[in-house]
Amino acid sequence: MTSTKPNFPDLIRQFTFEGRFLEAAPFGNGHIHDTYAACFDLAGGKIRRYILQNMNTHIFTKPVEVMENIEKVTAHLRKAIQQAGGDPERETLTLVPTKTGQSYYLDENGSTWRGMVFIEGAQTYQTVTDPILYRHAAQAFGRFQARLADFPASELHVTLPDFHNTPWRLENFIRAVEQDTAGRADAVQAEIDFLLQRQGQAGQLVALEQQGKIPLRVTHNDTKLDNVMIDDRTGEGICVIDLDTVMPGLALYDFGDSVRSAANPAAEDEPDLSKVFFSLPVFERLVQGYLQEAGSLLTQAELDNLAFSGWLITYEQALRFLGDYLNGDTYYKIHRPNHNLERARTQIKLIQGMEEKFEEMERVVEEQGS
Repeated sequence: MTSTKPNFPDLIRQFTFEGRFLEAAPFGNGHIHDTYAACFDLAGGKIRRYILQNMNTHIFTKPVEVMENIEKVTAHLRKAIQQAGGDPERETLTLVPTKTGQSYYLDENGSTWRGMVFIEGAQTYQTVTDPILYRHAAQAFGRFQARLADFPASELHVTLPDFHNTPWRLENFIRAVEQDTAGRADAVQAEIDFLLQRQGQAGQLVALEQQGKIPLRVTHNDTKLDNVMIDDRTGEGICVIDLDTVMPGLALYDFGDSVRSAANPAAEDEPDLSKVFFSLPVFERLVQGYLQEAGSLLTQAELDNLAFSGWLITYEQALRFLGDYLNGDTYYKIHRPNHNLERARTQIKLIQGMEEKFEEMERVVEEQGS
């Protein structure tokens, strides 16, 4: 990551951007990469914008593999969008190659840069004012998966090994409890007991994959609302962005994470647990949107576990937050004492809400999937 102002004129010369460079300024709310919107003057005074991004190679330690995955996935998506009569310039990310034909540029400081076409007339949302956005975002993620259904997932690099391997996450959590590095276990025994009492379900999806009942697919692995571009005019979800975590995985992980992140109206780290609950209406909109686009490609085992996937990914995240708290907050960045504990308690409250309404969740899936 850069610590000083980038040398934009030099960077711009490395890429095949169109027009005369005018300026570049920080853009967006992302906290992983350094992101800039670069403006160019085209003939006739028309302005074109591009995204210029300095990749965080501390998190993504193999940026070349990340970019190779993105190249393959976006190329496949472009063909699928064109065949469907869509606009690939707006419905998938468009990488801007360097003048040497690569999808990234390594500068003299060792920083990895990439350029993308700016999608105009659309935006992402951190919070929801109109609940229909949940359905539209779920449709976009379902469409993303459907368009990649015939892409062999084995051709992609596994850039984050064991990312959603819940049994492995459970093993790490148990180790954190046993070692109790920060001397915190006694004070959170109730939370520890809650998670350990449910450990028998941790391997359910992994077992189904190993049995061949759930296929390996191309997955996004970060299916938050703000990773979908929403069209300003139609309100539809038009483009799934932030493809750094695209790799082989289970479709249920993607759907489950969208449930975990969207079906709780409170913040992920809300200290007031009275504000945290599981929203069945939001879950219903997510199911409607997702199955409308991806329902026909899912196996029966995937449909049967759609409701469970939301529970599992929330459970997995609770293991990670509480485990990090027990380890002394070594992984997640914290902004106040007990921050990871508050995050874990939010996940636990959400799990409880799902368990109370699980039969209704399954009924929603059955009704929408029929």
